[in-house]
Amino acid sequence: MRFIEFFSAAIRNPNTRRAYARAANEFLGWCQAMGVSDLVAVGPLHVATWIERQTQILAAPSVKQRLAAIRHLFDWLVVGQVVPHNPAASVRGPSHTARTGKTPVLDPYEARELLDSIDISTPAGLRDRALIALMVFSFARVGAALSMKIEDVYTQNRRLWVRLREKGGKQHAMPCHHLLEEYLHAYLVQTGIEADLKGPLFRTIGRGTGQLSATALPQANAHAMVRRRALAAGIKTQIGNHSFRATGITAYLKSGGSLENAAAMANHASTRTTQLYDRRRDEISLDEVERIRV
Repeated sequence: MRFIEFFSAAIRNPNTRRAYARAANEFLGWCQAMGVSDLVAVGPLHVATWIERQTQILAAPSVKQRLAAIRHLFDWLVVGQVVPHNPAASVRGPSHTARTGKTPVLDPYEARELLDSIDISTPAGLRDRALIALMVFSFARVGAALSMKIEDVYTQNRRLWVRLREKGGKQHAMPCHHLLEEYLHAYLVQTGIEADLKGPLFRTIGRGTGQLSATALPQANAHAMVRRRALAAGIKTQIGNHSFRATGITAYLKSGGSLENAAAMANHASTRTTQLYDRRRDEISLDEVERIRV
């Protein structure tokens, strides 16, 4: 019961819960295969060996996340007096430092081409264009975008605003870029969902009907949609949902925006986090590489 409570009571973020559950399942499955049949018998050597195996197949941040999952799980079990000590407490993970993120980004012209390529004669097209534009122009995470309700799009000071609920329960509001305002208005009005204020903003398409359902769009479906739309637009970059956050931040900074304002718009607690999304140095590196003449 203490093990189940760790995932149901101690972790509130569904993404963290899913990642930690996967790590715990893999580690405990490996322990069972190695002949460790009891939680009390798990020692630092087992954790260290498993982490070493993970470093051979996964990137350092993923390995660190798995170690954190095992460490927090056993901390919870120690407090609940299930096991006497935490075998992961003394295990060190791989070192990792990053000044720029690895999320693939789009050039502003590519982002524009992607938005223009979407067929908006259908509810799905109107929805997809509005969702992508929201992530680009408001720097919203896909989780915050998909959790929005229709009432989170509202008018204030004669402009359309969006209310976003980000990680950690943080909530902030942003005025809409004029293109985002246009796309959201078209989506809400032409699909006829603007009156359902408590309903989800971005919805699935009803099977066989081609119309919006009352079910919120899952994150996996949004990812598949983004890949499908990018492929149809001829974009070869392997983008995902998070790519639009980095694309918007980079485009804003290239247009003369300040890092401090970008951090505030992205709802980052520190500008160091925002710098991971700043890909302006990629263009500098490319220009310098072209100086190599042989």
